[in-house]
Amino acid sequence: MKPPAYVTGNANKAKYFNDMTGLDIERIELDVDEIQSLDLREIVEYKARSAYAIAERPVIVEDTRLVFHALGELPGTLIKWFLEQLGAEGLCRILNDYDDRSCTAGAAIAYFDGTEIAIFERSLEGTVAPLPAGDNGFGWNQVFVPVGSDKTLGQMDDETFRTWYAKIKPFEEVGAFVKSL
Repeated sequence: MKPPAYVTGNANKAKYFNDMTGLDIERIELDVDEIQSLDLREIVEYKARSAYAIAERPVIVEDTRLVFHALGELPGTLIKWFLEQLGAEGLCRILNDYDDRSCTAGAAIAYFDGTEIAIFERSLEGTVAPLPAGDNGFGWNQVFVPVGSDKTLGQMDDETFRTWYAKIKPFEEVGAFVKSL
Protein backbone atom coordinates (compact mmCIF):
# COMPACT_ATOMS: atom_id res chain seq x y z
CA MET A 1 0.00 0.00 0.00
CA LYS A 2 1.22 3.49 -0.84
CA PRO A 3 1.90 5.87 2.02
CA PRO A 4 -0.80 8.46 2.69
CA ALA A 5 -0.72 11.87 1.06
CA TYR A 6 -1.82 15.07 2.76
CA VAL A 7 -4.33 16.81 0.50
CA THR A 8 -4.13 20.60 0.47
CA GLY A 9 -3.40 23.41 -1.93
CA ASN A 10 -1.44 25.23 0.77
CA ALA A 11 2.24 24.20 0.97
CA ASN A 12 2.71 26.06 4.28
CA LYS A 13 -0.23 24.21 5.81
CA ALA A 14 1.30 20.90 4.72
CA LYS A 15 4.68 21.82 6.20
CA TYR A 16 2.99 22.83 9.43
CA PHE A 17 1.06 19.53 9.47
CA ASN A 18 4.28 17.53 9.11
CA ASP A 19 6.03 19.61 11.79
CA MET A 20 3.17 19.22 14.27
CA THR A 21 2.62 15.48 13.68
CA GLY A 22 6.27 14.49 13.40
CA LEU A 23 5.51 12.91 10.03
CA ASP A 24 7.01 13.38 6.60
CA ILE A 25 3.98 13.06 4.36
CA GLU A 26 3.87 14.12 0.74
CA ARG A 27 1.50 16.95 -0.07
CA ILE A 28 -0.73 16.63 -3.08
CA GLU A 29 -3.02 19.28 -4.47
CA LEU A 30 -6.36 18.01 -5.73
CA ASP A 31 -9.54 19.70 -6.83
CA VAL A 32 -11.90 18.04 -4.34
CA ASP A 33 -15.54 19.05 -4.02
CA GLU A 34 -16.57 20.05 -0.52
CA ILE A 35 -20.10 19.53 0.65
CA GLN A 36 -21.82 22.35 2.46
CA SER A 37 -22.74 21.14 5.93
CA LEU A 38 -22.40 22.32 9.49
CA ASP A 39 -21.32 18.78 10.48
CA LEU A 40 -17.51 18.77 10.53
CA ARG A 41 -17.23 14.95 10.55
CA GLU A 42 -19.53 14.69 7.53
CA ILE A 43 -17.38 17.20 5.64
CA VAL A 44 -14.02 15.53 6.27
CA GLU A 45 -15.37 12.06 5.55
CA TYR A 46 -16.78 13.21 2.22
CA LYS A 47 -13.60 15.10 1.43
CA ALA A 48 -11.41 12.07 2.27
CA ARG A 49 -13.49 9.68 0.17
CA SER A 50 -13.49 12.13 -2.75
CA ALA A 51 -9.73 12.72 -2.51
CA TYR A 52 -9.09 8.98 -2.37
CA ALA A 53 -11.19 8.43 -5.50
CA ILE A 54 -9.01 10.92 -7.38
CA ALA A 55 -5.60 10.08 -5.89
CA GLU A 56 -6.13 6.31 -5.73
CA ARG A 57 -4.00 6.14 -2.62
CA PRO A 58 -4.49 6.71 1.12
CA VAL A 59 -5.18 10.35 1.95
CA ILE A 60 -5.35 12.71 4.89
CA VAL A 61 -7.63 15.75 4.79
CA GLU A 62 -8.74 18.30 7.33
CA ASP A 63 -11.26 21.02 7.93
CA THR A 64 -11.97 23.51 10.68
CA ARG A 65 -14.87 25.37 12.22
CA LEU A 66 -15.38 28.40 14.39
CA VAL A 67 -18.79 28.47 16.07
CA PHE A 68 -20.04 31.75 17.53
CA HIS A 69 -22.38 30.59 20.33
CA ALA A 70 -24.66 33.62 19.94
CA LEU A 71 -25.30 32.53 16.33
CA GLY A 72 -26.16 28.88 16.93
CA GLU A 73 -23.86 26.77 14.73
CA LEU A 74 -22.68 29.67 12.55
CA PRO A 75 -20.31 30.43 11.05
CA GLY A 76 -19.05 26.95 12.00
CA THR A 77 -17.68 25.05 9.03
CA LEU A 78 -18.57 28.00 6.78
CA ILE A 79 -15.93 30.16 8.49
CA LYS A 80 -13.71 30.23 5.40
CA TRP A 81 -16.47 31.93 3.40
CA PHE A 82 -17.48 34.27 6.22
CA LEU A 83 -13.84 35.35 6.52
CA GLU A 84 -13.46 35.69 2.76
CA GLN A 85 -16.57 37.89 2.48
CA LEU A 86 -16.32 39.90 5.70
CA GLY A 87 -12.62 39.93 6.56
CA ALA A 88 -11.33 39.54 10.11
CA GLU A 89 -12.79 42.85 11.24
CA GLY A 90 -16.21 41.90 9.88
CA LEU A 91 -16.09 38.62 11.82
CA CYS A 92 -15.51 40.56 15.01
CA ARG A 93 -18.29 43.04 14.22
CA ILE A 94 -20.87 40.29 13.73
CA LEU A 95 -21.09 39.94 17.50
CA ASN A 96 -21.14 43.66 18.38
CA ASP A 97 -24.88 43.56 19.15
CA TYR A 98 -24.60 40.45 21.32
CA ASP A 99 -23.55 40.10 24.95
CA ASP A 100 -22.12 36.65 24.23
CA ARG A 101 -18.79 36.64 22.38
CA SER A 102 -17.99 33.03 23.31
CA CYS A 103 -17.04 30.59 20.59
CA THR A 104 -15.64 27.15 19.94
CA ALA A 105 -12.78 26.51 17.54
CA GLY A 106 -12.54 22.99 16.23
CA ALA A 107 -10.86 20.80 13.67
CA ALA A 108 -11.26 17.33 12.23
CA ILE A 109 -8.62 15.37 10.35
CA ALA A 110 -9.60 12.27 8.38
CA TYR A 111 -7.53 9.38 7.02
CA PHE A 112 -8.99 7.12 4.34
CA ASP A 113 -7.27 4.22 2.59
CA GLY A 114 -10.16 3.00 0.46
CA THR A 115 -11.45 0.77 3.23
CA GLU A 116 -10.80 2.30 6.63
CA ILE A 117 -11.90 5.80 7.58
CA ALA A 118 -10.43 7.28 10.75
CA ILE A 119 -11.56 10.70 11.94
CA PHE A 120 -9.84 12.64 14.72
CA GLU A 121 -11.39 15.74 16.27
CA ARG A 122 -10.53 18.37 18.83
CA SER A 123 -12.02 21.66 19.92
CA LEU A 124 -11.15 24.57 22.16
CA GLU A 125 -13.36 27.14 23.82
CA GLY A 126 -12.62 30.81 23.48
CA THR A 127 -14.00 34.22 22.65
CA VAL A 128 -14.16 36.39 19.57
CA ALA A 129 -11.95 39.45 20.02
CA PRO A 130 -13.62 42.87 19.70
CA LEU A 131 -11.12 43.67 16.92
CA PRO A 132 -8.67 41.49 14.98
CA ALA A 133 -5.15 41.48 16.35
CA GLY A 134 -1.82 39.96 15.31
CA ASP A 135 -0.55 38.40 12.13
CA ASN A 136 0.61 34.92 13.17
CA GLY A 137 -1.10 31.75 12.01
CA PHE A 138 -3.84 31.12 9.51
CA GLY A 139 -7.34 32.31 8.60
CA TRP A 140 -9.33 33.35 11.64
CA ASN A 141 -6.46 33.31 14.14
CA GLN A 142 -6.61 37.11 14.44
CA VAL A 143 -10.07 36.91 16.02
CA PHE A 144 -9.90 33.81 18.26
CA VAL A 145 -8.83 34.23 21.91
CA PRO A 146 -8.55 30.83 23.66
CA VAL A 147 -9.94 30.51 27.19
CA GLY A 148 -6.95 30.99 29.48
CA SER A 149 -5.24 33.53 27.22
CA ASP A 150 -5.58 37.28 26.83
CA LYS A 151 -4.26 37.24 23.24
CA THR A 152 -5.61 36.13 19.90
CA LEU A 153 -3.79 33.24 18.25
CA GLY A 154 -2.55 35.83 15.77
CA GLN A 155 -0.79 37.81 18.53
CA MET A 156 1.13 34.85 19.92
CA ASP A 157 4.77 34.08 19.24
CA ASP A 158 5.39 30.86 17.28
CA GLU A 159 6.03 28.65 20.29
CA THR A 160 2.94 29.82 22.19
CA PHE A 161 0.84 29.62 19.02
CA ARG A 162 1.92 25.99 18.43
CA THR A 163 0.92 25.05 21.97
CA TRP A 164 -2.57 26.50 21.59
CA TYR A 165 -3.03 25.31 18.01
CA ALA A 166 -2.25 21.73 19.06
CA LYS A 167 -5.23 22.01 21.42
CA ILE A 168 -7.52 22.77 18.46
CA LYS A 169 -6.13 20.28 15.94
CA PRO A 170 -5.62 16.57 16.73
CA PHE A 171 -2.04 16.43 15.46
CA GLU A 172 -0.83 14.05 18.17
CA GLU A 173 -3.58 11.51 17.55
CA VAL A 174 -3.12 11.58 13.76
CA GLY A 175 0.67 11.28 14.06
CA ALA A 176 0.37 8.25 16.36
CA PHE A 177 -2.26 6.65 14.10
CA VAL A 178 -0.22 7.02 10.90
CA LYS A 179 2.95 5.77 12.62
CA SER A 180 1.02 2.67 13.73
CA LEU A 181 0.06 1.73 10.15
